[in-house]
Amino acid sequence: MANPLIAVVGRPNVGKSTFFNKVAGRKISITEDRPGVTRDRLYADAEWRGKSFTLVDTGGIEMRSEDTMWREIKKQAEVAIETAQVILFFVDGREGLTSSDYDVADMLRRSKKPVILVVNKIDEYSEDKIYEFYSLGLGEPYAVSAEHGTGIGDVLDEAVAAFDSVGAEEDDSVKIAVVGKPNAGKSSLVNRLLGFERSIVTDIAGTTRDAIDTKFTYNGKAYTIIDTAGIRRKSKVEDDVEYYSVMRAFEAVRRADVCLLVVDCAEGLTEQDTKIIGYVHEQGKPSLIVMNKWDLIEKDSNTINDFEKKLAEDLKFMDYFKSVYVSAKTGQRTERILNLVDEVVAHANFRISTGALNDLISQAVRVNEPPSYNGRRLKVFYSSQVSVAPPTFVLFVNSADLLHFSYERFLENTIRKNFDFSGTPVRITVKEKSDK
Repeated sequence: MANPLIAVVGRPNVGKSTFFNKVAGRKISITEDRPGVTRDRLYADAEWRGKSFTLVDTGGIEMRSEDTMWREIKKQAEVAIETAQVILFFVDGREGLTSSDYDVADMLRRSKKPVILVVNKIDEYSEDKIYEFYSLGLGEPYAVSAEHGTGIGDVLDEAVAAFDSVGAEEDDSVKIAVVGKPNAGKSSLVNRLLGFERSIVTDIAGTTRDAIDTKFTYNGKAYTIIDTAGIRRKSKVEDDVEYYSVMRAFEAVRRADVCLLVVDCAEGLTEQDTKIIGYVHEQGKPSLIVMNKWDLIEKDSNTINDFEKKLAEDLKFMDYFKSVYVSAKTGQRTERILNLVDEVVAHANFRISTGALNDLISQAVRVNEPPSYNGRRLKVFYSSQVSVAPPTFVLFVNSADLLHFSYERFLENTIRKNFDFSGTPVRITVKEKSDK
C-alpha cells in the first residue's frame, strides 16, 4: 500500500526545498536563493512518530504568470495537490504576506484537502510576524525555520495527525495500475478483467482521460484496478488535458501495489514502452508485462520463445520481468492475469530470515571473493532485509566505495537464484561498519 502523500507547496523562494531536504535527511532538492529552481515534483519517503509517509516537493506557484515555464511548474504542483492527503502551505515570514500567497491559499481551499499553514524563516526574535498570516483563513500558522530545523516537529505532528481524518476508510485491496501507450488495449483488458464473474463494488466516476479506480472482488479477494490514459512521448502531448492525464497515469503507478504493463505485441516493444517500463522499475513496483493482441500474431512452436528472447534483450535493466501473452479481445489467457498479479505481489512482500540471508551472502562471498582495489578488499560483516515492496537489503561493509556495481549485481543474482523474486525489483544498500 502506498504511503500517504504530503505535498509541500507555496510561491517561489519561501524555503520549500530546504524543508524537504531537512525532513528527507539528505540533500535532494537544489536550494538556491532564486525562484524557479525546483521545476518538477521530487519525492522522498520519510517517517515521523512511527508513521510512514511520502513527501513531495513542488516548484513555486506563480498563479498569474503567463510564462511557459511557470505554467508548467503550476501544473506539476496542481497534480501533487490533487493526489496528496495533506498539504503543507509554505509562506515567507521575513517577507510577509503577498498577493501571490492569497492566490495560492484560494486554490488550496478549493482542493478540500487538509492544509497546514507553515510560516518559514522565523526565529525567536520575529515570532510576532506570524499573526498577519491568520488573514489567509487557513487556521493557525506554524512558525518554523527550515534552515535551522526549528518548529519542524510541530508541523509533522499536525501532518501525521491529519492522516487519520483523511484515511478513516481503510482500503486493503490490491491496487493494480494498468499502464502503457495509447491503443495498446488497456481499456479492453480492464473490461475483460471486470467481467461478469467478478462483482464490482465501487466505480468512481471520471472522464476517459482520468485514472479511474474500480473496486471488485475475485475469488473472495479485493482488488482495485486503475485504468489510465495512454502515455505518449512528451513531444506528442498536445494539450493541458492530456498533460494532466499522463501525470495521473504516473501517479497511479506510484500508488499501485502492482502494475500491468500493456504492450501491443503486434507492434512490438517500442522505445516508449521501454521508458514506461523503466519508470515502473525505478518506482520499485512489481509488475507483469502483458503482451496484448496475441491473436494477431502468426505463430509456430517457437514464437513465444522468440518474443521472450527479444524482451530479455530490450529489458536488460530488469531481467526479473514476468510476462504473459494474451488477447483482451478474445479473452485468451486473460484468466491467468490475476493469479500472476497475486504471485508477483507475494514476491514483492516476501521476507528472507536474517539467518538465511547471512548464510547465503557469506557463502557467496567465499565462492566469489570481491576484487581488491588499491590493496583493499570489500568485507561484508552482516546483512539484513529491512523492508518489502520492493524487497530491500542492507549490507554492513568495511567501505561502501569497495562495493563495485558488478559485484552488487552478483549478490543480487545470488539472492534471486535462491529465492523467487521474479516480477519485482530488489534494492541493495550499504552501510559502513568498522571491523575493529
